[in-house]
Amino acid sequence: MPAKLKKEIDRLKNQILKLGAEVESSVRLAVKSVLERDSVLAKKIIDKDEEIDSFEVEIEEDCLKILALHQPVAIDLRFIVAVLKINSDLERIGDLAVNIAEREVIISSKRETKFPLGFEEMSEKALIMLRKSLEALINLDTKIAAEVIDMDDALDDMNRRMYDRVKENIRAEIENLSCMVQFLTIARNLERMGDLATNICEDVIYMVDGDIVRHQLSSG
Repeated sequence: MPAKLKKEIDRLKNQILKLGAEVESSVRLAVKSVLERDSVLAKKIIDKDEEIDSFEVEIEEDCLKILALHQPVAIDLRFIVAVLKINSDLERIGDLAVNIAEREVIISSKRETKFPLGFEEMSEKALIMLRKSLEALINLDTKIAAEVIDMDDALDDMNRRMYDRVKENIRAEIENLSCMVQFLTIARNLERMGDLATNICEDVIYMVDGDIVRHQLSSG
């Protein structure tokens, strides 16, 4: 690999890892804002979104510049393609964190409402998947990537159970309908984060092995 291309790729790797750390922090704090009913913290997450968006655009532009100037092949090309996709997925996870924070601001404006049973467990599962997907990316570890892919079905099941529990709560306490709808949206955002973490891990496997595993690996 030419020295200049290696330098550009090393810089790109540092950028995508930094974006991953920023997004993970936003998700963790967004979940914390919901659990602690902290609308001040939620608003900080919302305000941070523009910074993450700008970082995502910068990484995309750098990828396109490398493709145009160096015309990488083989593993270097796979790396650039994977970074482009992971970059987009991370930005979307950041958007989901903002959406969760926005739901918290609405919930905090209502009277105190209990979390649906299993909400904390689902939040933790989504955070574990995100953390492990970034670990797989940092270490280019396909074993960890496969583990995350296998976790996705469990998170989907949690989301379905959450939906059923919220429906029961609505029937029992119709006056809490607005808050329950917000919890449904948060749960859906967490489930979607799991999907995107899975996408990242599929791209890590592609980056390392050149294998396209989307729709092939499952816990079943």
